[in-house]
Amino acid sequence: MEREYDMVIIGGGTAGLSAAQYAGRSNLKTLVIEEKGEGGQATLIDRLENYPGISEPISGFDFSTAMKAQALKFGAEFVYGKVTGLGRKEDLFVIPIESNEEDPVSYKSRTVLLATGADHRKLGVPGEAEYYGKGVSYCATCDGPFFRNKHIVVVGGGDAACDEAGFLAHLTDRVTMVHRKEKFRAQKAIAERTLKNPHIRTRFSTTVVEIKGTDSKVTSVVLENVETKEREELACDAVFIFIGMDPRTELASLAKKDENGYIVTDENMQTSIRGIFAAGDIRAKSFRQIITAAADGAIAAHAAAACIDEQLCGSGL
Repeated sequence: MEREYDMVIIGGGTAGLSAAQYAGRSNLKTLVIEEKGEGGQATLIDRLENYPGISEPISGFDFSTAMKAQALKFGAEFVYGKVTGLGRKEDLFVIPIESNEEDPVSYKSRTVLLATGADHRKLGVPGEAEYYGKGVSYCATCDGPFFRNKHIVVVGGGDAACDEAGFLAHLTDRVTMVHRKEKFRAQKAIAERTLKNPHIRTRFSTTVVEIKGTDSKVTSVVLENVETKEREELACDAVFIFIGMDPRTELASLAKKDENGYIVTDENMQTSIRGIFAAGDIRAKSFRQIITAAADGAIAAHAAAACIDEQLCGSGL
């Protein structure tokens, strides 16, 4: 079964949802394909407080739910499944997916937006894989409540790590942040709030080199001072890791990328392949925030509409 659209958006995070709203409002027949659930990394945010126009903090989940509702209001459609490839047939892109439907499904589209985001980067230390789901986590809102009133270690020093630590500090008064640099790389306001939180202790110039535990749970981490190389074992009940992301670019193997693997676009979110756009965390840029992802999506939808009007899309893969 094949269904045809003007714009297929792969990924339902902030960038994808923003694009869906703008594409639908531009009267483009629009489809969003999401593998798991809408919101992407935004759903990990406990208190979204720096989005223009939202004066009172809102959870990332509620924010994403509202964005989807707006996209639906403007006519965008949503399906769930895993995109297994991206090809071209004549002047249309072909997007096959694996889903719960009995028959294979594929979609055709005049334009495609890649908004697949990025995956959590791993520490790559002994114990990380072994204790995943047993105390090692990459999602505070998902797993934090399991460690209420326990000692939690958070690894990282960016915005996400600080936000994650802040959320966990609502659940326990024993959060230890471990960061390899001498200071946080998070935005100043977020970093200051983290440093002032009485439930959060900080260990700068320090790395986690091993995660230890029993058969069923994490019991400690081994820390190493980056300057002296001295090691110590710190007892804890959980390790939440946020040290960066790896872009999910497997569907755009032929698109131009930067040295870190992010897709390079022009100011209109156009990739090196005509008709394929990229937005959000998958795209090469200097600043990754919800507001920039939303802007990327809006620009991509506007550019896709222009591309269709000019009849220049789908000209090559």
